[in-house]
Amino acid sequence: MSASGGTKAIVAALAANLAIAVAKFVAFLFSGSSSMLAESVHSLADSGNQGLLLLGGKKAQREATPQHPFGYGRERYIYAFLVSIVLFSVGGMFAIYEGYEKIKHPHEIDHWYWPVGVLVFAIIAETFSFRTAINESNALRGKQSWKEFVRHAKAPELPVVLLEDLGALVGLILALGGVGLALATGDGVWDGIGTLCIGILLILIAIILAAETKSLLLGEAAGVEDVKKIEAAIVDGDTVTDIIHMRTLHLGPEELLVAAKIAVQHDDTATEIATAIDAAESRIREAVPIARVIYLEPDIYRETEAAKGPDREAAPGGPTKPAEH
Repeated sequence: MSASGGTKAIVAALAANLAIAVAKFVAFLFSGSSSMLAESVHSLADSGNQGLLLLGGKKAQREATPQHPFGYGRERYIYAFLVSIVLFSVGGMFAIYEGYEKIKHPHEIDHWYWPVGVLVFAIIAETFSFRTAINESNALRGKQSWKEFVRHAKAPELPVVLLEDLGALVGLILALGGVGLALATGDGVWDGIGTLCIGILLILIAIILAAETKSLLLGEAAGVEDVKKIEAAIVDGDTVTDIIHMRTLHLGPEELLVAAKIAVQHDDTATEIATAIDAAESRIREAVPIARVIYLEPDIYRETEAAKGPDREAAPGGPTKPAEH
């Protein structure tokens, strides 16, 4: 996996979650707290999720084959989508079920110092993991807001780890609040309410992750800045005079397909056009290094064709609308 895949953040999150999962489960055994059981399953699910992200990154590095000529870059999107399903089912639904049962059949928390001590330790460990994810993300997001970064990132690993760590920290605070109120009031219902809130939180995060990774799986175009760089690189003002229309598609986080119909002079020879296309491809790759698959089709510029732009009826799958940014 490339550096932009956030391997360091994934490994940090995996180490933290494994340690926390063990500590939480031990605390559950001693205290009987449903919040601790829900949190231990949550951390175990998160550990599995980080394993899935690492596996997806490994599989995405396989070479292209005749059956998969564009390679396996989208493996990373598939495994990120699996993470959202695991977070929804194993984490969220289990916590909601456990919270409901605890509210229905409450009991006091035994050996209160176990859950409280483990939760404080877990908050410290998750803060370290979250800080690592933030530092890794800051190197990539530039001037984007955090919302824009999660929404538009083409590499899914960092947004997944960021949201998981954020959910884990908020979940720990909810668990600590539930345990604290249960101890203060002597009513175990508060422990169940804390568990229920954790489940709802995890399901909301899972839905956000599923929506974003679904968009990547369907196929997203290059970012606005990359599109501008590609357009500027194609036209040389001599042989290639204009772009009639263009499409871009991410085959993976670090692999971009560029397909464009370009306008050439009507009296250019085949040799001149071929040379111009080769030069344009070189300029595109220099401007946007992840543009690895490029198809340029020469044509004569016609106002009627160019006017159709991105809304032309010939678009694959039917007419398309300009992207909203």
